[in-house]
Amino acid sequence: MSLLSSLRPKWGATGYRKRVGRGTGSGLGGTAGKGHKGQKARAGGRVRWGFEGGQTPLMRRLPKFGFSNVTFETRYDVFTLSQLSKVAAMTGKDVTPETLEAAGLLKQGLIKILASGELTKAVTVHAHKFSEAAKAAIEKAGGKAVVLEAKVSKAPARGSRKASDAAARTAKAAKSAAYAKSAK
Repeated sequence: MSLLSSLRPKWGATGYRKRVGRGTGSGLGGTAGKGHKGQKARAGGRVRWGFEGGQTPLMRRLPKFGFSNVTFETRYDVFTLSQLSKVAAMTGKDVTPETLEAAGLLKQGLIKILASGELTKAVTVHAHKFSEAAKAAIEKAGGKAVVLEAKVSKAPARGSRKASDAAARTAKAAKSAAYAKSAK
């Protein structure tokens, strides 16, 4: 049997168009499925998103005060001492952001160490933050707690175009120079 002869369109892909307002038989004659009268029965009778018939919309009724730090907060990948001992046993080296990333454990980029569990081996741990108990436990096991400096990139202020405009001008100049060179 030929493969071409067994090809069929996907179910629902073909069919008759809904022909509204065509009298009897279709079930969509008369009012064309829009019901009787009212704004939604008229041509162009739709209302914009959020319009509630003239009453004060929900977006304007809700209070608009307060502040959320969600967009500005510093997020850390939190690791316990027991997790660090497993990573140190796997890699056989000091625990650094690079070893944690190689193990597939790093998500946010910044690291914080908490004192849950035990550290049996002397390990040098490089992290951005330590709890006091974690630092004491690492030093008690004969290891070292090295605090890394967090590199926070300063993005241009919202509405500021200086950085993006300068980059665009540089790219445009390079493109025109390349075009002029190829035209010669």
